[in-house]
Amino acid sequence: IEWFDIRDVGRSAARFDFDKLNAFNGHYLREASNDRLVDLIAPRIEALVGRALDTDGRTRLARAMTALKSRARTLKELAESAAFLVRARPLEPDDKARKLLTPEARTRLGRLAGVLDAVSPWSEQTLEAAVRDFATADGAKLGDVAQPLRAALTGTTTSPGIFEVAAVLGHDETVGRVRDAAG
Repeated sequence: IEWFDIRDVGRSAARFDFDKLNAFNGHYLREASNDRLVDLIAPRIEALVGRALDTDGRTRLARAMTALKSRARTLKELAESAAFLVRARPLEPDDKARKLLTPEARTRLGRLAGVLDAVSPWSEQTLEAAVRDFATADGAKLGDVAQPLRAALTGTTTSPGIFEVAAVLGHDETVGRVRDAAG
């Protein structure tokens, strides 16, 4: 009461600021524990992919959650951006990703699949080194390899770091998705 003064009340009509609400919501998403967020988005993801999440799917979501939640402002956005982790193969790329998967890119992905199959140990660092070496040997820029790789692994053109995505998906799923995209 002591802080309120009628002279401080403006004349303009009050309005609800959805952008501010989403900014606050995003802040609290980033502060939430990864396991709690997996529990909160699991029903949404199950609805998106049309099946129940198994233990492997929940593990993937938890491992990727730190990177995923940094980009999301709502649980809906978080679920939509995480669904690629548990979608069944072969992935159906969206329109933008489909444009990246040109015949040349598919051929390059076919060659890259063999390189990825031999990566050991499977980690972000070894994957990045292998893809960079492949791009150099193939006479391509890293983006010419990484963007089609992102489309192959996620079905979209946006995701957390592609090497982090590959590490979370694991060897078999990553190589399988790359081979699927290569055709």
